[in-house]
Amino acid sequence: MRALVCSELGPADRLRVEEVPDPRPGPGEVVVDVAAAGLNFPDTLIIEGSYQFRPELPFVPGAEAAGTVSAVGEGVEHVAVGDRVIALGLVGAFAERWVVPADGLIPIPDAMSLEQAAGFGLTYGTSYHALADRARLQPGETLVVLGAAGGVGSAAVEIGKAMGARVIACASTPEKLEFCRELGADEVIDYTSEDLKTRIRELTDGEGADVVYDPVGGSYSEPALRSTGFGGRFLVIGFASGEIPSIPLNLPLLKVNSIVGVFWGSWSRRDPAGSRRNFERLVAMVEEGTLSPRVTQVFALDDYVEAFATLSGRRAIGKVLLRP
Repeated sequence: MRALVCSELGPADRLRVEEVPDPRPGPGEVVVDVAAAGLNFPDTLIIEGSYQFRPELPFVPGAEAAGTVSAVGEGVEHVAVGDRVIALGLVGAFAERWVVPADGLIPIPDAMSLEQAAGFGLTYGTSYHALADRARLQPGETLVVLGAAGGVGSAAVEIGKAMGARVIACASTPEKLEFCRELGADEVIDYTSEDLKTRIRELTDGEGADVVYDPVGGSYSEPALRSTGFGGRFLVIGFASGEIPSIPLNLPLLKVNSIVGVFWGSWSRRDPAGSRRNFERLVAMVEEGTLSPRVTQVFALDDYVEAFATLSGRRAIGKVLLRP
């Protein structure tokens, strides 16, 4: 089978599409024929060796995919050949076939296409965990989403609206802001031409945001934190800007705010039952029509350099997929 292989750490142009042996399922495992795989920001870090998880070389990157089960291993009873599933892992998704533990599979509802499902697991899993479990977002509260046109950001906009929040989406271009409006954002801010703190305060009548969702980091984090209201929650999702900000700790003290870390992958491994419950809620939202995942950029496996550049260059709108 064909797979995207990382044999040396570095930028995406060091990856190679190669022929590798077909995987065979072991006990408790299945083989998924990959229809499409989601490209996520951690993938850009893993291939450079700058992520907290460092797989042994060589490896096939990619942490999520959707496809059809083509083989099952010994002891697998709840999954059958032909089932449409979402598969999640740490590496291995950027290939024609992927062997994964059967217990971690998520059934794909009829209302969702394989391409929609390929970009659903990590982004919607992260954003729902962040907003529901970590922030305890309530109906009527104001949610500010930075990087709102990206993968996790767009999921946060959609989930926030589904949870009854007023959503202010922040992004860097008119095209991205229009995409956020299509997702249901109530207000938008172009933080390249508008003062982020001032506009959030204006849009909240001086009260500040209840929750800030920040997957960007860098220079936007501190003004966003300063724009939260009394008792607000600031969610640390990631650092797509490449810069980890230094935050003055007097800020949460003065407003009795909380800076809350969100590491969905670690949490889901520690609490698999909680993760399954969250995905049951998310799938129900898709079936009800409350959520409608959008796929905007799909690349062939051979176009992996362009796909990685789109993500790392922060040009992505919505979810970026690779199709083997």
